[in-house]
Amino acid sequence: MLLAISQPTNITVKTNITATSTPRTTNFHKHRTTPFNSTLKSLCKWGNLDEALSLIESSKPTPIEEEEGISLFLHACISRRSLKHGRKLHLHLLRYQNRVLENPTLKSKLITLYSVCGRVDEARRVFRIGDENPPEPVWVALAIGYSRNGLSHEALLLYRDMLSRCVKPGNFAFSMALKASSDSGNALVGRAIHAQILKHDVGEADQVVNNALLGFYVEIGCFDEVLKVFEVMPERNMVSWNTLIAGFAGQDRVFETLGAFRVMQGEDMGFSWITLTTVLPVCAQVTALHSGKEIHGQIVKSRKNADVPLQNSLMDMYAKCGEIGYCEKVFDRMRRKDLTSWNTMLGGYSINGQINEALDLFDEMINSCIEPDGITFVALLSGCSHSGLASEGQRLFSVMQDYGVQPSLEHYACLVDILGRSGKLDEALTVAENIPMRPSGSIWGSLLNSCRLYGNVPLAEIVAERLFEIEPSNPGNYVMLSNIYANAGMWEDVKRVREMMAMTGIKKNAGCSWIQIKHKIHTFVAGGSSDLRCSDEYIKIWNELSNAIKDFGYITNTSVVLHDINEDMKATWVCEHSERLAAVSALIHTGAGMPIRITKNLRVCVDCHSWMKAVSEVTRRLIVLRDTNRFHHFEHGTCSCKDHW
Repeated sequence: MLLAISQPTNITVKTNITATSTPRTTNFHKHRTTPFNSTLKSLCKWGNLDEALSLIESSKPTPIEEEEGISLFLHACISRRSLKHGRKLHLHLLRYQNRVLENPTLKSKLITLYSVCGRVDEARRVFRIGDENPPEPVWVALAIGYSRNGLSHEALLLYRDMLSRCVKPGNFAFSMALKASSDSGNALVGRAIHAQILKHDVGEADQVVNNALLGFYVEIGCFDEVLKVFEVMPERNMVSWNTLIAGFAGQDRVFETLGAFRVMQGEDMGFSWITLTTVLPVCAQVTALHSGKEIHGQIVKSRKNADVPLQNSLMDMYAKCGEIGYCEKVFDRMRRKDLTSWNTMLGGYSINGQINEALDLFDEMINSCIEPDGITFVALLSGCSHSGLASEGQRLFSVMQDYGVQPSLEHYACLVDILGRSGKLDEALTVAENIPMRPSGSIWGSLLNSCRLYGNVPLAEIVAERLFEIEPSNPGNYVMLSNIYANAGMWEDVKRVREMMAMTGIKKNAGCSWIQIKHKIHTFVAGGSSDLRCSDEYIKIWNELSNAIKDFGYITNTSVVLHDINEDMKATWVCEHSERLAAVSALIHTGAGMPIRITKNLRVCVDCHSWMKAVSEVTRRLIVLRDTNRFHHFEHGTCSCKDHW
């Protein structure tokens, strides 16, 4: 157990702590430039470590010069991870029984060198040379070495040993111990360290400790503590904000993530590429195109060139907001592309229904000598499935191994989906039953959806049983089987499935849709938003739309309401689907001709799909709807999916 354990309350951020900080007590005198040091510094700066080592071995500097020179040399070895030169210096010092390593700073640097080169045993041997109870920096250097090499538990044990030797921990030690607690997921020890920090009588914790504390609570998921620590921090820097934002994003707290980013900008904190790489996927998640475009604008205005990961995140945001044109522009203007860049563009084409463009890009990718991976083929196969290109999808699956890609469960799920959607249910079942690994829920789920498309009740019952075994708590499987029974008019079986759900406490996910208007995300739930539906504006727009789409030829398809109720009630329920509420709200609150972008948490129903096509025609608006499967671009009365989804 750790000494002086108390109740804690704070937060951490992932930080790269190095062991080369100067200890509180150092033997170094004020730096005085000498020919020896000047020459050595120049050699180390330009990486001429052989010559630098020869200079150390052949010269007879003063003790002060020697300590300063060895410090410079070790720092250069650490920067270049040059184990060879560090070892030679170490042997030189041992050969001549040089006592220079009694200096805790130099000893710490040699320990750090061995640890960054993965030589933990050698770092430990250096630690044990000389003083049995070294000062804090030496303990911390070895503990960081342990942590750096995945030995977080050993780092905490060393911290405990340090306390047992009555070595008083400082901010450097606290930061290390919190990082080790985060990495090992040891909430109890991390909280104990927090208590030590609160009791610490050598001034306040510094910025690095506060950030480490922030990161620790983010890592263990105690977000109430994260907010407490963040609020009481005397100063907040870029790392503090990035940790808070990453913590919100990691918990899928979308609105808080975007809100924290706005507050950060309001405080003139600026941003780093890490900040934007964290926020852009959140914009993509809720189709917050307006926020994503603002971030793009900040990138353009920045004096620095965006790195490849950030540009990939920007592409992904545009693709998942249905703006495939902007995604293409970012891709085409990238000076350097990695495999993720190509895969992001392929995936963007795929989910936006542009499979032909995806296939052309794949050919370009191969001609550019870019080797595809498993993600490449998932994008292509899923695109073929949703576009009805069964033959092309099967061909791509068959040539995967020619590119050194072994089919995974995801690829088999795509193949099953391709076969099932094309009506080849028996072939799809054969594939699912003969997969070389145990089939996942996604594979049987694809087949169950195909049973729904083709009304194959006997096969659906077989597949559903498999799914109930693999995913007993997934409400989607029960709802799918219930819908298949309802489509077949088998109401007793519908009742039986719903009773099964009630007995096991499984609840159907409510239909939910989102739109962004200016900086605010608006959420709509099926059957909800009664204040909106009863407002004069809504009623006016709804009535005008209803008359216009009726003239266009739209007729409500109540078969999508899979409940044994009368037709009038079915029509009412259809009109209250969340994506319709979102669309009408967008028509009220956005200017004429502005595109409408909606995200939905479930698959769009057939009737809402027809309704959206009609509304896009009568309003002359582009409506981009993203459901769980793909994007639907409704324009001039048609959909990009060509009614195949």
